[in-house]
Amino acid sequence: MSLSRAPRGLLLTAGAALAAALTLTACSGDSNGTSGGGGNTNFVTNTGGIDTVAKGERTAPNTLAGTTLDGKPLDVADLKGKVVVLNAWGSWCGPCRAEAKHFTKVATDLKSEGVEFVGINTRDPNKQPALAFEKDFAVPYPSLYDPAGELILNGFPKGTLNPQGIPSTVVLDRDGKIAARALMPLNETKLRKMIDPIAAEKASGN
Repeated sequence: MSLSRAPRGLLLTAGAALAAALTLTACSGDSNGTSGGGGNTNFVTNTGGIDTVAKGERTAPNTLAGTTLDGKPLDVADLKGKVVVLNAWGSWCGPCRAEAKHFTKVATDLKSEGVEFVGINTRDPNKQPALAFEKDFAVPYPSLYDPAGELILNGFPKGTLNPQGIPSTVVLDRDGKIAARALMPLNETKLRKMIDPIAAEKASGN
């Protein structure tokens, strides 16, 4: 049975199990980046915990679309031509709270340079805590509401740099392809280090 046809209850269980198991990794303080995507991956794992893919070897994500926390439709594919920073987070997640102020600052600073941030809010069965989180940290960008983790499970092809914990951050290049990933909370310095080389690239037009 494919995940896309699985009963909703199964997706809820799978999404919760994935996020619960990998939150432990995110909170463990292990930032050596020794993570894998499975399959025949072509990414390089840096000692700083940021995985990258060479420009000619990148893959586009699957559909990453839905409704934001404030009820608006959003399809990440519509942002092609910009660098897109995807951050998987939950209001219940301590490391997510620790990195939030850094994401707010960098998102504001880089918007004029064609860098867009999109959150993926997961495992918040009620929107109110997530909306309060966004208000508390003055988050200036939208977040797709993904309480069952369906976008995290199905939005990234096997063998790519997919989110494997909460928080996780994935950067798409201007061609809409997966270029980098971090499986740890990021401060401003690490976040910029992750984004800047991708923002410096030009779109291939493919």
